[in-house]
Amino acid sequence: MIKKLLSLILVVTLAVSARAQAPSNAAAGNAEVLQVKESGFDFGKIPQGRPVTHIFEIVNTGKTPLLLTNVQASCGCTTPEWSKEPIKPGATAQIKVGYNSAAEGYFNKSITILYNNNQSKTLLISGTVYKTPVTAAPVNASIALLKNINGH
Repeated sequence: MIKKLLSLILVVTLAVSARAQAPSNAAAGNAEVLQVKESGFDFGKIPQGRPVTHIFEIVNTGKTPLLLTNVQASCGCTTPEWSKEPIKPGATAQIKVGYNSAAEGYFNKSITILYNNNQSKTLLISGTVYKTPVTAAPVNASIALLKNINGH
């Protein structure tokens, strides 16, 4: 419960600081040209050891081609993939984000998009990894008993 509360506080803080930075970019003459259809994604509950991916769509709302210079994750358990080709004005592109789900428990990771003259935008992924059983389903004693009675 405390982890979720702390994570919620972190997400709110990041969102507020991201919004606080937007006017300074506009004041400097750098209009926001990269629009993200969703800034975060919650995978929900996922089994440990089963990698998951999500695709974020971005749109170039500017009048010139948009170049993603780098997309980097906050840790090695998260891997972003993106096209190195410029995105034409009005066009969309995708950033595929993978999470390896090796560690059990709640996660909240950030992915930073660097584009056009060191502008940046942050995406967030979260979820809860649950421990999977070590073995197959336990032996059902009732089935074994029925097989013995029926002579199988």
